Amino acid sequence: MTSVRNKRIANNTLMLYFRQLLILVVSLYTVRIVLDELGVEDYGIYGAIGGIVALSTFLPGSLAQATQRFFSFALGEQNDERLKKTFSVNLVLYASVALFAFIILQTVGLWFVDAELAVPEGRFEAAKVLYHCATLTFLVSVITSPFMAIIMAHEDMTLYAYVSILEAFMKLGVVFMLQYIAWDKLEIYGLLVLCVGVVNAILYIGICLYRYEECQFRKIYWDSALLKEIIGFTGWTVFGQISTIARTHAVTVLLNQSFSPAVVAARALSVQIASQVNIFSGNFNASLYPPIIKSYAANQRQEMYGLITGGSKITFFLLWLFALPMMVEMETILGIWLTTVPSDTVLFAQLALVEALILSVSMPLTAAARAPGKMKAYELTLGTIQIGILLTAWAVIAGGAPAYSVFVVAIVANILMFGVRLFLVNRLTGFPMANFLRSTALPVLIIVFLTALPIYAMNQLLPVGYYWSALVIFTSFIVSTVAMYFIGLDKAWRMKVVAMIRSRLPTLQSA
Repeated sequence: MTSVRNKRIANNTLMLYFRQLLILVVSLYTVRIVLDELGVEDYGIYGAIGGIVALSTFLPGSLAQATQRFFSFALGEQNDERLKKTFSVNLVLYASVALFAFIILQTVGLWFVDAELAVPEGRFEAAKVLYHCATLTFLVSVITSPFMAIIMAHEDMTLYAYVSILEAFMKLGVVFMLQYIAWDKLEIYGLLVLCVGVVNAILYIGICLYRYEECQFRKIYWDSALLKEIIGFTGWTVFGQISTIARTHAVTVLLNQSFSPAVVAARALSVQIASQVNIFSGNFNASLYPPIIKSYAANQRQEMYGLITGGSKITFFLLWLFALPMMVEMETILGIWLTTVPSDTVLFAQLALVEALILSVSMPLTAAARAPGKMKAYELTLGTIQIGILLTAWAVIAGGAPAYSVFVVAIVANILMFGVRLFLVNRLTGFPMANFLRSTALPVLIIVFLTALPIYAMNQLLPVGYYWSALVIFTSFIVSTVAMYFIGLDKAWRMKVVAMIRSRLPTLQSA
């Protein structure tokens, strides 16, 4: 059972990793073209508008997490009736959320755009059109989210990867169209992104209706007790999502109020870079989430603990492999990637990656915290800290601190949240903290020092130039990989890596 699950996790991770390599290349190129076509000013407007709409993304995000958790739990129990009830209950919840979100975004959100958002002269009407398109795109994502969660709960990561790759190439097609359509670039970009969202929703819904028996509209399998359980779980998860959005997008809006559009564009680019790189580790965590929940539901505690301990370490390593060379050579990378690099982007991106690295170690802990379904203490404690990031950022900016200080505040808070997560997961599931610190946190710190110091020294000693930067990046990959394998991984995990590679060789050779 364990070997089958490990093989499935390995295969899912490889597929998601390949998916993200393609999506990363497409996304980086897409951002470059969008920035060139829109210009720094309009890109800053796009970042601010997207931030306002994203303030409400905690609704589908929270429901999607609840959907995946409850589906994974039912699958772990092998309870078909509960699967059907979970689908029906969530279908009603998502319809209600979509209606509620539409009302809020077209009243309070629209008022904020009209009265408070700092928009350069002559761009207000375009900003409003973009806002309406972003609102509709968000509503489509509400409808799409539960179907994505169902696919992931079933661990059909290959299917999920194919659809998301198609979505990335559709977005690439959008930027090519943006260059040739003679219309306001900001308005047409918002409209085209909406079209991609609609096509994406049709694909996910169609796949789920065809593939999974529990996904159907013929009959509603209602369960009031399950509804109460999902709402209780989701209610506190919503609070956590609100605080997460406040930590990211609301800070972008705050910078819009205090600094120039170029600073907002730099913030938007840095968040984009960190989020794209972070998905490499996030993909591995996505493949861990269902088996962690299923192990808990099946009362297989030791297997669950092993997934958390090893998973946290691997999650960090997958991110560090890309984050280290990017942080060291950020100026060169941005110079190649972007035609125009807004001021402060290099520093912002480096700090955003540090924040993402700290968060990555906590990802499997977050999945484990959701397994018991008791979210009150967890979300209340961490959500309060995250809201404190926004309040502290506001205070330091109001006190005259530079724009990068918002990243420093977030980094300090993330270190605190790591310790709090570990303590709370111990209380919720009995997860051994001392073992985690010894087998995960300590190897992570050792790898950071052993790899960062020589790569940074190499960067400082070598001449400036693309060839030298390429050498630094290549050396970083080699040094990090060797250090992670021989020092970061224990014997059991090294054997798993070797077995995974050997199992994939026949497939690669036949291809």
